[in-house]
Parts: sequence; structure tokens; C-alpha cells
Amino acid sequence: MKTSNFNLHDALKHASIPTLTMCLAQITGDECWLEAPFVPQKDVRLFADESGGLDEATQQAVRDAIEKVMGELERGDRSLPGAPDQEQLARMMRTCVAEPVPAEYVPLMMEEFGFAQRDAAWHEPVPRARLEDFQVLIVGAGMSGICAAVKLEQLGIRWTLVEKNADVGGVWMNNDYPEAGVDTPNHFYSYSFAPNTGWTGYFSKRDEVWKYFRDVADRFNVREKMRFSTEVNAMAWNDEAQRWEVDITAQDGVTRREQAHAVICAVGQLNRPKIPSIPGLADFAERAFHTAEWRHDVPLDGKRVALVGTGASSMQVLRTVAEKAAHVTIFQRSPQWVRPSTDYHRKVTPEVNWLLEHVPYYYQWYRFGLFWRFADGLLKSLDRDPDWPHPGRSVNKRNDRHRQQLTEYLLAELEGREDLVPKVLPDYPPYGKRILVDNDWYRTLKRDNVSLVNAGVSSVSNGELVDSEGTRHPVDVIVLGTGFEAGQMLMPMEITGRAGVRLHDLWEGDNPRAYKGITVPGFPNLFCLYGPNTNLGHGGSVIFQAECQVKYVTACLVAMLEKNLASIDVRSEVHDSYNQQVDEEHGRLIWTHPGMTSWHRNAQGRVFSTMPWRLVDYWNMTREPDLADYRVESRLPHDVRVS
Repeated sequence: MKTSNFNLHDALKHASIPTLTMCLAQITGDECWLEAPFVPQKDVRLFADESGGLDEATQQAVRDAIEKVMGELERGDRSLPGAPDQEQLARMMRTCVAEPVPAEYVPLMMEEFGFAQRDAAWHEPVPRARLEDFQVLIVGAGMSGICAAVKLEQLGIRWTLVEKNADVGGVWMNNDYPEAGVDTPNHFYSYSFAPNTGWTGYFSKRDEVWKYFRDVADRFNVREKMRFSTEVNAMAWNDEAQRWEVDITAQDGVTRREQAHAVICAVGQLNRPKIPSIPGLADFAERAFHTAEWRHDVPLDGKRVALVGTGASSMQVLRTVAEKAAHVTIFQRSPQWVRPSTDYHRKVTPEVNWLLEHVPYYYQWYRFGLFWRFADGLLKSLDRDPDWPHPGRSVNKRNDRHRQQLTEYLLAELEGREDLVPKVLPDYPPYGKRILVDNDWYRTLKRDNVSLVNAGVSSVSNGELVDSEGTRHPVDVIVLGTGFEAGQMLMPMEITGRAGVRLHDLWEGDNPRAYKGITVPGFPNLFCLYGPNTNLGHGGSVIFQAECQVKYVTACLVAMLEKNLASIDVRSEVHDSYNQQVDEEHGRLIWTHPGMTSWHRNAQGRVFSTMPWRLVDYWNMTREPDLADYRVESRLPHDVRVS
């Protein structure tokens, strides 16, 4: 282990002391590092204070100790230990975050740390002919599709992938509007099996995130089986052949029919921009565009720009647009809760990146801290307390504290512009809609060249936007921050299952349901990634969700091959019971609060997108499939045909 290419002593000045302390405890096995005076103070902030609340002398003792241990490792006087047992890891986890960590999280973190296997595994030999005959089609090369490709390749299961775009990356390829980026800490917004110790920021921007996914595809050598600029139009289940027949249009414009034993739909929920039906908008076509289809050839300098919508994309893009435009008029139907983050624009120093790369276990313990503070803890504040006396403003006592803190931040940011407060202060509880990270939103609203209109757009006429109250607003450019067709999952693909049932008819358009968000009765061997009720509304990382789902799907495929099954089809009663539990759980959570509307709910008010479970619950649900949940059909011994 070479450390001489960097000044370790200086790098340690940038280190998180609680993280270093856990590294020492793990490398040395000495439990003194889990006792006073080295136990950090509890810190509920997303990015905890790097001192851990310890005095300078104690901090220096930790730095000196890790410097000594690193020297021993470099000289070969010490070797890294094996994986800790669950009891040891549990104690380290509790000490690291200075609060109780339930035992149910320990096996999950054993996987996150790489001490236990997360991937599906073979349990018995499979005849080569059976393995070579079995073909999986992945649709979509975003974060979920890449994950599925990597894991299928590692298992040796034949697969191919089709992607409508020209490269991997999904939403991170498409969304290249100014200041597009993650609002999840990027050390957590990454695969557990592909750590990135070189992030330049704590919340990285689009170009860097897209590069990460391209690099992962290259690192794991999965590009060669991907077909880009290629789109699936339709697929139908052939019950006699026990395969999917898939119509695919290639880059040359020719549509061909192919077969696959199993299909993994990894197209996600946010892949089709939602263009509002506004009369006259089409006449503005050359100067109107969605944030996900940003027109870099349309200049904004000195222009009058309309920004329609105040969701996540608008939150990120407004600052840049306002700096260029002569005037920006924002059309807002509903205000958003905005949370501050002093780390949103903070850069990761080279010293911190070096520590993440070279100090054993530093990356894992740093990531654990983010996981713990950004994951399941918040869900408790989203329970609807039936006895809470102020249901109009919050859903429980803890949620009310969040409201107070967010309101205080809003008032402080808008000091001097109190006229804006009634327009931007939400009248619903915090987290009823996705809370947004502040990208100087309030400060930008205070600019002289920015106006906020509390109304929607009713029409476009003669170079003017007419709002829902009849006021006309002259504009040169229209930017649509109007979200995505999330409820129309898997559209526009025509998917036909057994007995000629169309999936979108079954889902009634905007009411998608699936068992664990993955499988649907009557659609054998069809698996959804980032499917119904798997989105996160309380924290966490959707990449964690993707890994859980891919583990479940690949374990299903392994079981099929080992048991020589032609198909598995989730039982209707299992599917229905699960979705009843989902709806019942949502019935006590904030997203079904009376009067709440968001893109997570369909026209009937059902929450179709967001998951009501904790991450640890979903991880447990997806660890191993139970084939008793499925109707299975075996293949005949001679039924080995090459597609």
C-alpha cells in the first residue's frame, strides 16, 4: 500500500474524525476506538461535522493513530483483517452515528460494506445447452439497465440490451439543462459495486454523473451487447413457445421481430417529458422546449423567458436563466418546500478524494454515515397522526418542527421581500411533495428581473402567455419545467400478456401496480425496474433500489435456469395482497393527506409511484424470490431451441 504519492499528514487535516475512528477500530480490532473519548457527538445533519464534536487533542490522537497504522500497512508490518462479525459491525455502526441502530440493518450493511454477497448466485450446475439457449432482453440503458447488464454478465446469463438513445445514462444523458444535477449526495448516489472516489462535488452536476454511468458501462465491459438508437415498439407473450416476441426498430429504421425468454424493462418513470396541452403552444415551437429537451441553440441573453412549473428542474435551472435573461416570469400552480444545504455547491477537496481512495474502509464508513442520515430516519416524521390538532399545516409533532425550520429559512432568505412570502409559503405539510434542495431559489426570486405568478398558463397567443386569471405576459422563450409522464409507465410500448391482455388496459392508464414493483400477473417472465411504488419520497438513493430489484430479478432467472422452468407468473392473489398492503400503508402516510396533489398520485388519488416502506424493509423483501408466489411452468427435456 503506497502512500508516498501524497502527503498523508496534510490529507488527514481534511478527514472526518468519526470516519477515521471507525477505520481504526476495524483495521486494528482495538475496541478502545469505540469508547470515550473517541465517541462522536450525535449529529443529525446530512453532512455531519468533521470533528465529530471532539476536542482538538482527541482529533489529533485519531490522526496520529491512523498515520501510524497506514505506515505499518505500507511497510507490510500489518495486514488488513477479515470481515467483522455482525456483533462487531453493529457496535461500530452505533458508535459512528452516536445513536441506536436496529439489528435489522446489520446484515444490510454487511452487503453495503462488501463483507457479504449481495448478488444472486448459482446453487447448482446448469447444463451448458440450457444456459446458452436462455436469452434475456433488457430495455433501457439508464442506471437500472446498466446494473442489470453488469449482474447478468457476471452470472454468465445471455443478454442483450436495446436503448432508444445514442448512449447509456438514461435521464442523465437526456437532461442537460443548465445546472442539472443530483439532489442526493453523490457518494450515496452510486452503485455499491462501483465506488467513485473522484467526485468533484458533494452534489455533482449532470456531466459528471453521466460520465460515471458511462465509465461503469466501460469498466464492466457491457457496451458491446448494447444496441443504441434502437427502440422497442411492442412485445407479446407467446404462450406456446413460452417466450416474448418483441418488435424492435433499429437505427436503420427497419423493424424486426426478436424473441426473448425474459424481458427486463428498465425504462424508469422519468423518461418521457410531460408537455402540457396549452392552446397556441405549438405555434411557439421554435422557442418553446421542455427542460429535458433543452435547446442550446435558443439564446436566452436579453430575452423575456417564461418558466412554467416550479419542480426540481425549475429549481435547478432558474438561477442561470435569470442571470442571462432580460426578464424571467415564473408560472407556479403550487409552491414547493425548499430545504437549505450548505454543501450543495461545496467541492470535494483532492485530499478528501485521496482519503476515500487510499485509507482502508474510509469510503465505506463515509457512505454509511450518508446512508444513515439520508435514508429511513425521516419516514417516522411522515406518519399521519390522527390526533394531531393541526392537520392543515403538518401531520405530526415532528413534521411540524420541520415546517417551522423550513419556514424560518424561507423568511430569512426573503428578508426585504415580504411580498413574496404569501406566494412561496406552501399551505400543505412538509414532504407532502418532494422537498427540493435550494439552488439560490429564494435569492433569485428577489432579483429585479424575476416575477413570480401564482397561476397556471391557459393559452399562448401573439407572443404572449395568458395565465389562468386572464393576465397577458409578453415572452420570447418558453421553458417547460412540467415534469414527466410518470403515471404512463412503460409507454409507449405495447405490451400484451396472456389471453391478449394489454398491460396498459390492466393498469387503466395511470394506475400501475406490480408485485414488489417488479412483476405483474398474466405477464410471465416480464420484470420491471424502478416500477410502480418503488420511488423514494423520504430519502435514500434510487440506485440502492435498483440494486435490490436487480438482485431479485437475477435470483428469479437463476432459479428458472436451475429448475428448468419455462416461465414464472406471479399469482394474482399474491400480487393483489401486496398492493393492498401498499395502499393501506400509504393510507397512514403524508402522501395521502387530504387535499394533497402531486405527480406521485394518479387522477383517482392513488399513490402509484412512491414506496411506503423503509429501505431495510424493501431490501428484505427482495433478497430472495419465493417461487411459491409464482405459477411456474417447466420446460420439456428436449425443449432446447436457439433463438
